[in-house]
Amino acid sequence: MFKDRIAASKPAFFLLCLAPLAMLVWDTLRNDLGTDPVAQLEHRSGLWALRLLLATLAITPLRRVSGWHKAMRYRRMLGLFAFFYASLHLLIYLFVDLGGYWADVFAQIAKKPYITVGFAAWLLLIPLAVTSTQKMMRRLGRRWGQLHKFVYATALLGLLHFLWLVKADKREPLFYFAVFAALMLWRLPQVRINRPGKRPSPPRHTSAAQTQSD
Repeated sequence: MFKDRIAASKPAFFLLCLAPLAMLVWDTLRNDLGTDPVAQLEHRSGLWALRLLLATLAITPLRRVSGWHKAMRYRRMLGLFAFFYASLHLLIYLFVDLGGYWADVFAQIAKKPYITVGFAAWLLLIPLAVTSTQKMMRRLGRRWGQLHKFVYATALLGLLHFLWLVKADKREPLFYFAVFAALMLWRLPQVRINRPGKRPSPPRHTSAAQTQSD
């Protein structure tokens, strides 16, 4: 019965992940994006990509702290939506902001560090999205887990993109940096072993097809 509930809740979770896109479309149709609509579209799409990527990283700590193992079933969807919003963010920049002038695009990537790291973060997301299926997990075996460790570098590059982009008030990107730092700190072996009420479990030998990357 619980499996049925999880299966039934996935469509609702899918729609929830689409809500930011729906709000973007709604605000665009109502001309309610402020004095710089393109900047708002870029900011909101990029911010949701970052939020969903951090939410993906939060699934493992949530599962281990709460014992809610079914949370893992939502991680792939979160990761794919992070890639979706990151791609939307890039497309808005390329075709709305720059108008699709490719010479200008490559010049911007080369000259502006925040664009360089943002583009690098998006590139790293591509293999993670492509290999997110069960079939690819089985095909890659242990290499799947090694590949998906790149999610940490992707998140860091995305955060640097946000931090370097903001010129004045940096409190918002620094907040997300703090969230990322907390998620990384939790993953340190000493912290995980010494958490109150937790004992280190004996090592297990499992394949990457059976377990997903932390």
